Amino acid sequence: MVLEEKTKQALGVLERAAADHAPAVLATSLGAEDMVLTDLVAKRFPAVEIFTLDTGRLNPETYELLAEVRSRYGRGIRVYFPDAAEVEAFVNQHGPNAFYEGVGLRKTCCYVRKVAPLKRALAGKGAWITGLRREQSPERQEVALIEWDAANGLYKVNPLADWTNEDVWAYLRAHGVPCNRLHDRGYASIGCAPCTRPIRPGEDFRAGRWWWEESAEKECGLHPVPASV
Repeated sequence: MVLEEKTKQALGVLERAAADHAPAVLATSLGAEDMVLTDLVAKRFPAVEIFTLDTGRLNPETYELLAEVRSRYGRGIRVYFPDAAEVEAFVNQHGPNAFYEGVGLRKTCCYVRKVAPLKRALAGKGAWITGLRREQSPERQEVALIEWDAANGLYKVNPLADWTNEDVWAYLRAHGVPCNRLHDRGYASIGCAPCTRPIRPGEDFRAGRWWWEESAEKECGLHPVPASV
């Protein structure tokens, strides 16, 4: 399927989400896939809110892109922060970099800084739109275009599910979409600064996330395995 056809398919999925599962929202990490979706949503779907999660540990390049997106598209990007008391409790009990000490502590940190704020962002919504792609990891190979997200009680919409990395970058170049400068330094995935590194040639797409862990599963809890609809 050529890029033009994939773009039409993605727009069709977005139209279905906006019409059948309103209010729909786009969650962006300001990574490459999410910038494709931001471009599509900002230009064609004014009723779809765009939001991001500020964990308090993001890279400067991510904040720079957030400002550029607001200027470029003339739209507000709503920012959700973790609960300050929960962050304080975690850091005071375990230390600021406890996520390096074990998977359990890392997932607790992810829950406090990402999962809990996401639940607030999705409250009262009918669907959330993500940049998940099947190519990204073994855990995502069954991603559907529209899924039921039982954990959050709404639909999850993945318009780029069958896009390749080459598709993503072809779209970004063709439409002059602004991108996170971390990608120029080898970052395949954009996350928290201490938990994300560039990937090396031949490494898996998710190898740059929590690279010190032995587990092959590179997820933070935002995307549990869903049921297709």
